[in-house]
Amino acid sequence: MDQVGRNPVQDSSAEDGTHKRNQNRDSLFLVAQFRQSAQRDVVRQVRIRNLSSGGLMAEITDPIAQGAAVEFDVRGIGWIPGRVAWSVAGRIGVAFDHPIDPVLARKPVTGGAKAPLVVKPILPVI
Repeated sequence: MDQVGRNPVQDSSAEDGTHKRNQNRDSLFLVAQFRQSAQRDVVRQVRIRNLSSGGLMAEITDPIAQGAAVEFDVRGIGWIPGRVAWSVAGRIGVAFDHPIDPVLARKPVTGGAKAPLVVKPILPVI
């Protein structure tokens, strides 16, 4: 009997679980603070392109070595430690040391008092 050909690309992603990773990523555009753990006093801004409970992808200006310890200050969550999993063409993938709730980054951050109610004045007709 003839064997049905297998697609190695599809089969490998099904076996190693990478297809599951993409389903849980939340694409967004978020500005965050970033620092390398070895240089905690140097804080830079980065753009986060996607976020999940286990990691993120961010745009950076300077290359960072794979395995480097990094931290991100994500609004609604706080400082998140992790390690660079990959670095290619101005983007890095980071695996967090501990899972987070990525939904918190999308919730509005309140600063306390509500904005005052502004009412348009009624002008007399002349």
